[in-house]
Amino acid sequence: MANIKSAKKRIQVIAKKTAKNNRIKHKLKDMTKEFNEAVTAGDKKIAGEKLLDLEKKLMKASHGFMHKKTAARKISRLTHKYNAM
Repeated sequence: MANIKSAKKRIQVIAKKTAKNNRIKHKLKDMTKEFNEAVTAGDKKIAGEKLLDLEKKLMKASHGFMHKKTAARKISRLTHKYNAM
């Protein structure tokens, strides 16, 4: 356990960041799952709406949560999947 005041604060900050990152990660997974279900169901309208929402969330996540090229790769793959249906 930390004894120094700044170390104690860092532990609290890290815990907050970890909780925020976990919320973002699970939200992205849920949104991706919903998009994939819409694609497998063949509903192009709902899949398009889900894709736009997911793209916005991924681009926002590329500012600090994940690398921007990772977000771009995921968006590209999802778009290809949407266009293939």
